[in-house]
Amino acid sequence: MTTPVTIGGAGLGGLAPARVLHVHGIRAEVHEAEASAAARTQGGLLDIRAQHGQPALAAAGLTEEFRRLVLEGRQALRLLDRSREVLFEAPDDGTGDEPEVQRGELRQMLLDSLPAGTVRWGRKATGVRALGGGRHEVAFADGSTLVTRLLVGADGAWSRVRPLLSDATPAYTGISFVETHLYDGDHRHPESAALVGGGAMMVLEPGKGLLAHRERGGNLHTWVMLRRPQEWFDAVDFTDPAAATARIVGEFDGWDPGLTALVADGETPPVLRRIHTLPAGHRWERGPGVTLLGDAAHLAAPNGEGANLALRDGAELGRAIAAHPGDVEAALDAYERELFVRSEAANAGAQDLYDMLGDDTPHQLIKSASGA
Repeated sequence: MTTPVTIGGAGLGGLAPARVLHVHGIRAEVHEAEASAAARTQGGLLDIRAQHGQPALAAAGLTEEFRRLVLEGRQALRLLDRSREVLFEAPDDGTGDEPEVQRGELRQMLLDSLPAGTVRWGRKATGVRALGGGRHEVAFADGSTLVTRLLVGADGAWSRVRPLLSDATPAYTGISFVETHLYDGDHRHPESAALVGGGAMMVLEPGKGLLAHRERGGNLHTWVMLRRPQEWFDAVDFTDPAAATARIVGEFDGWDPGLTALVADGETPPVLRRIHTLPAGHRWERGPGVTLLGDAAHLAAPNGEGANLALRDGAELGRAIAAHPGDVEAALDAYERELFVRSEAANAGAQDLYDMLGDDTPHQLIKSASGA
């Protein structure tokens, strides 16, 4: 079968162009490997920024719905040292332009904005090949195939679409995160909840740190940040949650037990998130009938821009297609010219992650947060 616009991946980036195209009366199909929208949790809080994320949602006609998801007070920030001394604190006074929402709720908002059947669940792509003339065939794990005249790779860091355009592959940064949760913190983990405060809390030292967010319902979402080689994490048995937790907590020997309790008392198995990036300024030569967005296009170290860029990429792609009816190549050319400039500028701040765990931490971050 031949479809008009085929999008691989039902994350924020893949859903954004589907929604903008729908607003303009253009049909798209989104193919997602996961079995359903509830197949896994969708990460934590996102700050949706005025430069990219908010304009994307406006283009999708979803500003009002987005505002209903905002968690008030979550822009507050606390920086502590290992003994729990407060080094810097900034309350959320309501004047910030980076409102926080739950990623899963934002994704569901986008899903709900699409016509039934737009997202095809359980469609894991196993191969993609060019057929010529801008047409591509996508093969799926269930043995089915489809042919499309416009293929969009919104399929993340390990994109199956990217090799059609680029030989670049993600490289390990030397930093990994380990993720865990405490639920109903105010009642079940009051000491931890008090440490985190109303928004985000960070404790940073060279090579390691803790980052925790207060989410909806007082849930506390914690990331351990460690600068370690891949081999170090390979030696940690994450199939044994208790042993893995003990190994991770052991890296924070000498830290106040109230801080390490964010990890030691975790109510979910620790999940390893290795941080990979594509080469800075990643670009490709225009390929007929295919393009990329989000992490598939410009995977960078976490700097608060990833989700915002994915939304903006998706919205701008949808707008470009709508602005060039019947001319796919003109639409993709216009989209990619802006994409490369936008992503390179936004991801210039990806160095922030390395600086956060660098030899001068946390002093450099305190200067930045305080505007000094």
